[in-house]
Amino acid sequence: MTTAKAEGLTLRDVTITLKGKRLLRMDLTVPPGAVLTVMGESGRGKSTFLDFIAGFLKPPFAATGEILLNGRDITHLTPQERRVGLMFQTPLLFPHLSVMGNLLFALPETIRKKRDRIVAAEQALAEAGLAGYAARDPATLSGGQQTRVALMRVLLSEPQALLLDEPFSSLDRARRADIRSLVFETARKRALPVILVTHDEEDAHAAGGLITHL
Repeated sequence: MTTAKAEGLTLRDVTITLKGKRLLRMDLTVPPGAVLTVMGESGRGKSTFLDFIAGFLKPPFAATGEILLNGRDITHLTPQERRVGLMFQTPLLFPHLSVMGNLLFALPETIRKKRDRIVAAEQALAEAGLAGYAARDPATLSGGQQTRVALMRVLLSEPQALLLDEPFSSLDRARRADIRSLVFETARKRALPVILVTHDEEDAHAAGGLITHL
């Protein structure tokens, strides 16, 4: 008898604690292309929750439970082995690299030929509406453009899940709606399970899917 592969991001009785005090508990699955939105006041453990999934949890926080990504147990793997993409509140582009350099940095080593790597980066820019921006200094881009580059950099690393730590909060209202749509539509198109941490009700409702309050 063959067991069907479990798709999506599954959290099995995941509990985050700080000095013995429980901050949160999660037991659920985020299906491919769906978004789980986590809301709550500062200090409730939202970003710490993402750190645990991505493999960056540090003391004094502690966690128990299991993380499965498409049926693979990633709980004790290194961040590099997990294939989880993480976007932060600020784009965090490398200032010493061009836009192209930032994108090439993220490409997996399996794409070996230089021309193939450049083509992949150029296609990502075109998908983000930034064709022709490859040589630009990231400092010359608007906030929305920087966020688009940051999204493409994450996606070029070929993640199997996407974690969003308030990535829209630094954008003005008009740019926020556009970038938000780009992120969620791209995640759905690539069948990536997404966890969004936000304080913003509009972000939560735009994401669709389950909303949990801490």
